Amino acid sequence: MRNENKSILVVDDEPKILEVVSALMTSKGFRVFSADNGEEALDIFNRQNITLVILDLMMPGITGEEVCAQIRKKSRVPIIMLTAKVEEEDVVQGLEIGADDYITKPFGLKELYARVEALLRRSRDDLIPLTLRNSWNNGDLVVDFKKGILLKKNVVAVLTPTEMKILSALLKYPGKVFTREELIIIALGDDFDGYDRAIDSHIKNIRQKIEDDPKNPVYILTVHGLGYKFGGE
Repeated sequence: MRNENKSILVVDDEPKILEVVSALMTSKGFRVFSADNGEEALDIFNRQNITLVILDLMMPGITGEEVCAQIRKKSRVPIIMLTAKVEEEDVVQGLEIGADDYITKPFGLKELYARVEALLRRSRDDLIPLTLRNSWNNGDLVVDFKKGILLKKNVVAVLTPTEMKILSALLKYPGKVFTREELIIIALGDDFDGYDRAIDSHIKNIRQKIEDDPKNPVYILTVHGLGYKFGGE
């Protein structure tokens, strides 16, 4: 999957670090958003489809720890924390609040990019949402990842492995718009060389199984010109 389909949020109150890291990610083909404080970072995260966050933990106002905690309430998006703290207990605390990886300042750009690549690979393979049991619209749709079942109005709906991968990705990042190419990579792998509209057939099949009216869906929504997102409440 090409990097131009991925958006990275870089958050740091040090202008030089913000500039250098943003420039690096831009040079690698990512769409980059930057913020020098926690409030702006959360605003950007809530408005944009962020694929990965590079987050400084020591910021005035809303701290990096607080930003991480707020993001973790709604998304499993990968988070790399930047920290000047080198004590083990500080690193452990950062990981416990939801960061996926850390890198201490000062750091090399090659190492940072390697960590970004590794996290993106891992996150693509890990499609389990924040909670193992998820329920939407007052129990109309229930997905129990621990038991591996999906219930529509308390009746088991059987999805194919490909359909389940697509739905799991949408559930893992609620509100994120996935392009067809992203869903193809997730569901069918990097080697798939077929027509990207093939994903539309899978979406149609999923809608037949989980929507009351597949022509007017409430769970899998089409974002015209972009792709699909999950819309359950």
